[in-house]
Amino acid sequence: MEDTSDSIKKFFNETMMKKSPVERFLIGIDMFETARSIVLSSFSKDMTSAERFYHLFLRFYGHEFSDLQKAQIKKRMLAEFG
Repeated sequence: MEDTSDSIKKFFNETMMKKSPVERFLIGIDMFETARSIVLSSFSKDMTSAERFYHLFLRFYGHEFSDLQKAQIKKRMLAEFG
């Protein structure tokens, strides 16, 4: 979905480019942590820490792996963190 006008995109980009690289990096970290918190809050409270970690991984990166790779990753994560 593309609902942001070109003028707003340009304004945002120019505003961000005025910030130092460190400021932009910190903004990115804050945005990731916010997204992470939102995703974690959507999970069942009954999940173990290892299951939550795996499902967080799936939500952010699952589309980049085949089903076989995801099964292998799950096995490793649950063994390592479970």
